[in-house]
Amino acid sequence: MISYESSVERLFALGHELQHGPSRKFDLAHMRVLTDALGNPQRSFPSVLIAGTNGKGSTAATLASILRASGHRVGLYTSPHLLRINERISFSGQPVSDAAFAAAFERVTTAAASLVESGALPHLPSFFETMTAMAFHFFAVSEVEIAILEVGMGGRLDATNIVEPVLSIITDIDLDHQKFLGNTIAEIAGEKAGILRPHVPAITLPQHPEANQVLGERMIEVEACPVSAVRNMASVSPASSALVHSSLQETRFQLSVLGEQIEIVSPLVGRHQLRNLALAITAAEELVPLGFRITAESVALGTRQTLWPGRFQRMPATAQRPEIILDVAHNPAGAWALRSALTEQMGAEHRGAGQMGQRPLVLLFGAMADKAVDQIAQILWPRMTHIVLTRIAGNPRAADPAALAALAQSLGVAHSLAPTVAEGLQTAIAETLKLGPEAALVIAGSIYVAGEAMQQLDRV
Repeated sequence: MISYESSVERLFALGHELQHGPSRKFDLAHMRVLTDALGNPQRSFPSVLIAGTNGKGSTAATLASILRASGHRVGLYTSPHLLRINERISFSGQPVSDAAFAAAFERVTTAAASLVESGALPHLPSFFETMTAMAFHFFAVSEVEIAILEVGMGGRLDATNIVEPVLSIITDIDLDHQKFLGNTIAEIAGEKAGILRPHVPAITLPQHPEANQVLGERMIEVEACPVSAVRNMASVSPASSALVHSSLQETRFQLSVLGEQIEIVSPLVGRHQLRNLALAITAAEELVPLGFRITAESVALGTRQTLWPGRFQRMPATAQRPEIILDVAHNPAGAWALRSALTEQMGAEHRGAGQMGQRPLVLLFGAMADKAVDQIAQILWPRMTHIVLTRIAGNPRAADPAALAALAQSLGVAHSLAPTVAEGLQTAIAETLKLGPEAALVIAGSIYVAGEAMQQLDRV
């Protein structure tokens, strides 16, 4: 039996799809050969497939929590992870155990090696293909009643797209992974639309006009069943019956769900999360005719119990450190959402305390070099009093802090450099404390920065 440590090491050695290029990433035929050899575990449970640029994880986590609150055995597959790779595959709200992770890895890689040896596969599956096959295998042996699957990248040719979903959800679409998905919103939307299926409900919200057009045309072409989540969109307008009351801890509003008026309370805050909540709740309603035991009460309970760390996650101040906001914003749309949440939530709290102006903010920032760092910086950095620029450890895609410093210089933003996230966190805490008790530290730019920082904060 292979050890957990060895399985993780060997898994990362397979390489990420972005290292191999489109020729390795975009080939579902190889994924089907692999799952055939495994006995097609993905066919043993119904699936919900979620694609989009932003909001996939929040939508998936909320829907999975609603299903668990409804008494169902639920598998959840997401990416990437914050702290440990096990987080990507969870069952009944808990990450897969180390032993089960190693067992799934051994089952998948043994089959893959045999396929390569026989010539059925030209090479071993990539990291994400292997992880996806492991999730399918684990969900099958765990006898889940439903699996919620987050697309890794794109949709049309993503490894998850070999399933035949009972529901498809497409969250907000923006520019990201242009090297692989296209240089326009329309091209990227076309890739996301690849998860649509004939006569299967496809849940969306109105968004960018180019995305709307592509999604609408594709739904007609494949004869998908369009379902708008607008009916469950809470409003920030005082004229709305579903007026949102939001704080740094929660989002709260009244909503009519499955014929009953209930209170929705979500730990996911920020105006952008209202869209993700609407998509998840609409998906839950659409699962009822398919035989799932979802009620208005379980929707309310599941939404309240959603756990999805690193999404505008507040860590209160202590004697040793300031208030900290963790967010995985890693593209322009995510940066706008974070900036909006900082303005609305922290600004409102500041004004409620009788203070004038905006709270001083320090940002600990690191990013992947292949992201739209220039745009993220222009959106987010001017709001900051000081920025500490750092680098994600051991990741060849990580942006060089010196290059980030040149960008900060061009924007006229006060900044300092730190070679590691751990050192950057110490510097950022010190800079924040110098600004007084009202100052807060924001950590953003990449899920990997947020994850490393969370590990360090457990020791502070």
